[in-house]
Amino acid sequence: MNIPLADLVAQYDSIRDEIDAAVHRVLQSGQYILGPEVKGFEEEMADYCGRKLAVGVASCTDALHLTLLAYGLGDGDEVITTPFTFIATAEAIAKCGATPVFVDIDPRTYNIDPAQIEAKITSRTKAIMPVHLYGQSADMDPILELGDRHDLKIIDDCAQALGAEYRGRKVGSLGDASCLSFHPAKSLNAYGDGGMVVTNAPEIRETVDILRRHGSKSKYYQLVHGFNSRLDALQAAVLRVKLRHFNRWNELRRSRALLYDRLLSGIDGIEPPYVAEGNVPSYNYYTIRLKDPKLNRDDLRSHLDSRGIRTMVYYPLSLHLQQAYKSLGYGPGDFPCSEQAQEQVLSLPMYPELSEEQVERVVSEIERFMG
Repeated sequence: MNIPLADLVAQYDSIRDEIDAAVHRVLQSGQYILGPEVKGFEEEMADYCGRKLAVGVASCTDALHLTLLAYGLGDGDEVITTPFTFIATAEAIAKCGATPVFVDIDPRTYNIDPAQIEAKITSRTKAIMPVHLYGQSADMDPILELGDRHDLKIIDDCAQALGAEYRGRKVGSLGDASCLSFHPAKSLNAYGDGGMVVTNAPEIRETVDILRRHGSKSKYYQLVHGFNSRLDALQAAVLRVKLRHFNRWNELRRSRALLYDRLLSGIDGIEPPYVAEGNVPSYNYYTIRLKDPKLNRDDLRSHLDSRGIRTMVYYPLSLHLQQAYKSLGYGPGDFPCSEQAQEQVLSLPMYPELSEEQVERVVSEIERFMG
């Protein structure tokens, strides 16, 4: 029995008729770029996140990039973020001409440590970009307080945590603007790439809308240099179907996470995900930590792979150690919690259709490897 990291075919099979009808509706309409499907999905996602406004773009990377531009970020500016994330977070900052300034993570949640942020704020700092990693919200209240006190914009990267909650508030409702991903690896996924900006600020929504359309408000009349970054109507139609099932899917993820937690709790050297007080994770990824230094993660991955169980390491090299950011002058030891996490984390299969039997098999194979 093979167990994938995620099973998009099983998800499609569970809602096949609804997906096929949605795709057929778009094909019959002949409207493939923006249009009523995208507008409808924007309204539904804004409502889901508890926001007034949303604008669909081609990817979460673009959502981050265009949002930074909409807030006026550019050459000489700094944005504080985490080194333990996918490169798109810092890439969006660099694309604006701004500089990513890294802050180490909380070793339990893997999210940016709010207690270390203020020391990195300078006269050039214009924004803070927390990332809600693995489906758990960053500790946002102290970050929002810093934003208020220092007049900084809070633009949160919600790519991995749609459906999660922080102290009774949904991820996606917390920052000045929040950026979402619909990549196939995400819990609300399209059949291709896609992203969205959700906000309560009309001027940010309007500016991102102009930027995504080659800098135009009306066709062939450009106000600024923009981009081609529009969410496809086909993807929006698919996502509208999936959004109707999303809360149920998240509950299934949480139930599988609880089973993993219980079964893994008796295995020395393996640490299940830590859940901070007041958080309700969405478990986009179920990520364990190999705490025993004698455990070899590559050997465990090879063992599981030989049994048909797929795993992934998110992320094997922190951003401050990447060649792309060598010019920033960071080196080994600068962010010890991030560097330790990159050597110890491992994400196990996690998706709504994952059965209890499959979870038990994954854990039994981990036990077998541990001897």
